[in-house]
Amino acid sequence: MAAVKVALEVLFIIVCIALTVIILMQEGKSAGLGAIAGAADTYWGKNKGRSMEGMLVKLTRVLVVLFIVISAVLNIGSFN
Repeated sequence: MAAVKVALEVLFIIVCIALTVIILMQEGKSAGLGAIAGAADTYWGKNKGRSMEGMLVKLTRVLVVLFIVISAVLNIGSFN
């Protein structure tokens, strides 16, 4: 049982580091002055789900779910 806890803790640290890096890689949500001139309607603005930014958002969601699940499992396991 101790080996599982150590494995979960190592996985938790990896998820935390990956989540931090992915969040820092994302662009800001403000469009700046480009939104006034209509630059937000470009090809990449319409297909954000297929772009690098869309992939980072999806990866962030997956890592957040993993973070919550692993932290809950580690917390429940600490009561034994």
